[in-house]
Amino acid sequence: MTKTHYEEAVSYLRNRGIQHAETGIVLGTGLGWLTKYIAIEQLIEYTDIPHFPEATVEMHKGKLIYGKIGDKKVLAMQGRFHYYEGYSMQQITFPIRVMRLLGIQHLLLSNAAGGLNLQYKKGDLILISDHINLLPDNPLIGRNNNEFGPRFPDMSQPYSAELASRLLRISLEENIPLKQGVYVSVAGPNLETRAEYRFLRMIGADVVGMSTVPEVIVANHMSLPCAAISVVTDECDPDNLQPISIEEIIEVAAKADQKLSLLFKKLIEKL
Repeated sequence: MTKTHYEEAVSYLRNRGIQHAETGIVLGTGLGWLTKYIAIEQLIEYTDIPHFPEATVEMHKGKLIYGKIGDKKVLAMQGRFHYYEGYSMQQITFPIRVMRLLGIQHLLLSNAAGGLNLQYKKGDLILISDHINLLPDNPLIGRNNNEFGPRFPDMSQPYSAELASRLLRISLEENIPLKQGVYVSVAGPNLETRAEYRFLRMIGADVVGMSTVPEVIVANHMSLPCAAISVVTDECDPDNLQPISIEEIIEVAAKADQKLSLLFKKLIEKL
């Protein structure tokens, strides 16, 4: 993606009235309850925004929402892009860079994930403390844009300790259980075999999914503090593995969505 691509997308969105956004949000598979808390000012189809990819996964609505939660301006992606859709890493992360150029100061991400940690159950919320990147590409490969960030960005703390601390505090105040764990990102779109689940557990992962990490890499490249929460939608015990469908994953995500959305709402109001 070139500088012109970003400028054209940003210009289009500014002309639609998107100004002074403070928090960017990425809503994952089956997760959309947070939109009920947004006083919507603009609802824009991805296909209308210059150079935005098209969301091809049926449960990702493909809309950019601009509005307020309380008195805070937010930009919410209702649906994201994935490597398995055939997009490049630069395309997947294009919206994150655009939101940063529009002024966001924090990034909140959510996803549906498989629970590798045997202590996790369906519907659990997991605050991502760190990640393992097993995707076969990286959004920073290629000529570095020094206006965005350094050639070799540090990743010693990819998730903001301050945002994590606030989310944990809010979870206690609201009596919403919030565990912590390591997320591993894989290419997909197939789910994993029993042997693969064993391998992922051995290398230190607690949850597994097919997104989030490219967005976090780009956020760190741009010095954009971020936090991410996974909803455990299936239990990946290799010794007791049961087939699961995407419909079941969406159903479990939807049941946990209200709790996750309340955490994000409360956090945004405090930022």
